[in-house]
Amino acid sequence: MADTAIRGNADADAADPASLVAEVEALGERLHRVRDAVGRVIFGQEEVVEHTLITLLSGGHALLVGVPGLGKTKLVETLGTVLGLDARRVQFTPDLMPADIIGSEVLEEGEGGKRGFRFIPGPVFCQLLMADEINRASPRTQSALLQAMQEHRVAVAGHVHPLPAPFHVLATQNPIEQEGTYPLPEAQLDRFLLEVEITYPDEAAERAMLLATTGARDAKPQPALTGPELIAAQSLIRRIPVGESVLDAILRLVRSARPENSPLPGIAKQLAWGPGPRAAQALMLATRARAVLDGRLAPSVEDVLALAAPVLRHRMALNFSARAEGVRIADVIESLKAQLG
Repeated sequence: MADTAIRGNADADAADPASLVAEVEALGERLHRVRDAVGRVIFGQEEVVEHTLITLLSGGHALLVGVPGLGKTKLVETLGTVLGLDARRVQFTPDLMPADIIGSEVLEEGEGGKRGFRFIPGPVFCQLLMADEINRASPRTQSALLQAMQEHRVAVAGHVHPLPAPFHVLATQNPIEQEGTYPLPEAQLDRFLLEVEITYPDEAAERAMLLATTGARDAKPQPALTGPELIAAQSLIRRIPVGESVLDAILRLVRSARPENSPLPGIAKQLAWGPGPRAAQALMLATRARAVLDGRLAPSVEDVLALAAPVLRHRMALNFSARAEGVRIADVIESLKAQLG
């Protein structure tokens, strides 16, 4: 890179540059096989697949937003198989209780009549959890999942139980059916690394999907990675150098999205609140992961621009006057990206 390189941690500074390049190139080849394996099952959602893989490589969670029938469940099942992860699915409903997710303790009577409690793990004890229609669960249940997402552990009856590694949540949300739902609190939205919007496939992709899914044989995903390899990839992503220009672009983008200190007066008047430091951290990791997926050794400002929307749109809110004027979060983000050139 032409500008000064910054590394993610002190250990990376002592790493052999040639060795790091070899590791990144090898990871890029494995990820190419992963994308091919996913592409045999998921049609016409290249950007969705890319953003989801970026989330997993960054060690985060993703919120998949789209109308029913666009393959959200199929995507999570496919990724579980391709990445070699223990994947489970929970259908969120208003009567779902925290114990239905994290587990509970039951009283058992052993030999000699001695009684004791035994913990029965819930479905959250997996490596890839699909929280289907997460906004249908009550705030009490959502708060139980929040601890798992943030701390990778759960507390039951005063005992802490660590979750398997790696642990990722891919939650889905229906944007059009809002009756009987509980909007996710801002604190939980901030825990999602990316908000991935899933739209209808184009005609060519839908044609290919029809031919592939309505015949005598349905395409099955094949493993292309393992859980330990994914953990190693996540560690490698954090060692990839980031240039000063990329760091400056991330800081300018995130800080200008806050109404308190935005240098853009028009934007400041439209926002009720803006992204916190987690947005900058998410961009820092996600740009590295995107670069590796594209076969590059370091991220660029173009990566920041490409990932600005999925990182920021669930971490910002318009005020009442902006909503009354028909302003959209997407419009605000485009204005923020324009200042970066």
